[in-house]
Amino acid sequence: MKIALIGYGKMGKMIEQIALERGHEIVSIIDIDNQEDFDSPEFQSADVAIEFTAPQAAYGNYLKAWQKGVKVVSGSTGWMKEHGDDVRRACSEDGKTLFWASNFSIGVAIFSAVNRYLAKIMNQFPQYDVEMEETHHVHKLDHPSGTAITLAEEIVAGIDRKEAWAEDTTDPKLLRVDHIRRGEVPGIHTIRYDSDADLITISHDAHSRKGFALGAVLAAEYTKDHDGLLTISDMFNF
Repeated sequence: MKIALIGYGKMGKMIEQIALERGHEIVSIIDIDNQEDFDSPEFQSADVAIEFTAPQAAYGNYLKAWQKGVKVVSGSTGWMKEHGDDVRRACSEDGKTLFWASNFSIGVAIFSAVNRYLAKIMNQFPQYDVEMEETHHVHKLDHPSGTAITLAEEIVAGIDRKEAWAEDTTDPKLLRVDHIRRGEVPGIHTIRYDSDADLITISHDAHSRKGFALGAVLAAEYTKDHDGLLTISDMFNF
């Protein structure tokens, strides 16, 4: 498979390494200093472009790739509120393809499935209050993480006593989501159900970015043969 990379930071470089190990070809690498390469024949030859950039750049990158007929896999977060409707319309009505996930880790996909199931169970036990904490490296400026938002939305969907999620809240109707930034932590997400009697905790602790990179390449392999707006739940049927 021919893959183009959009964004060549730590994630982009690790994705490149894993893609090559899996026998794929990197035909184009686009970063901030060579945006003109979107118009190159090398980029246009790609089966899929894997995009990991900044929230303010992601949507524009999708448009540029789609204009060249290239499908996109993206792990960029923070663009959904402003451009989500446009992306959904492009994929449902205009024939574009985007595989988007806030986190491509296989472990996080499993963790998310456990989170949804546990929320369904805990909806029956109002004596337990639930809260979440996410920890990432100091270079991550946005908060809460895209993964935390996805997990929080799953909890809110499963527990009737929570109306929404929020940071720094004491409102019992809201799911509290806290964030910590320290060191070079790749990502830790912890969900706690606490009662007077006991505490139930589930947690996912990433050892490195390798799991995210592998998941992104697996998503590209899946996207090559599928169309529309795709998610982790399409690729993994938990």
